[in-house]
Amino acid sequence: MRLRNITGAEDKIAESGYVVQEATNRKGKWKELFGNNNPIHIEVGMGKGQFIHGMAKANPDVNYIGMERYSSVLLRAVQKMEAEELPNLYFLCEDAKNITDIFAKDEIDRIYLNFSDPWPKDRHAKRRLPSRQFLERFDGILKPEGTLEFKTDNRALFEFALEELMPAGWKAQAVTFDLHHNEEMVKGNIMTEYEEKFSSMGNPIYKYIIMR
Repeated sequence: MRLRNITGAEDKIAESGYVVQEATNRKGKWKELFGNNNPIHIEVGMGKGQFIHGMAKANPDVNYIGMERYSSVLLRAVQKMEAEELPNLYFLCEDAKNITDIFAKDEIDRIYLNFSDPWPKDRHAKRRLPSRQFLERFDGILKPEGTLEFKTDNRALFEFALEELMPAGWKAQAVTFDLHHNEEMVKGNIMTEYEEKFSSMGNPIYKYIIMR
């Protein structure tokens, strides 16, 4: 469920030093923003930012970029940064479909998709972030040895995502249908807001780690 529009959210996003404006101008030059050569991990559709903020705090030697298209949602992530600033985290208010205009080939080391919109109607399948159409886009920015991690509580979406791997030329490195009871894959897991909510209801969390 997306937040309703918040008055002034777009202006606050435009004025925030934590949000990169005109992101396409940074293509191929993202390491200059961070001022180091650390790996870059991105979360596509980061929501309110709990996951990526936690990841950046836990891994100071990794640079993080969170993408969220809705300004009213992104505003919550900005507020988290105002409360606890981290030097290795920036945000983008951008649509994922434009990702290859923002990042260059082999520029990203890891991609996270967390609790993405399932777009349940068949005719909208290509809009799903784990679809072959988006996997092709992600392939265009991810380093050859890079990985993509996807978490969801939606069984149908997860099964769809698994079915998309072979046609898209990707392969699974690790898969679980119950993340929180998988001792190996749950190590270092940082939960999103949705993950906390759904797991507290007893819902299993599905996750895969994939590569080309």
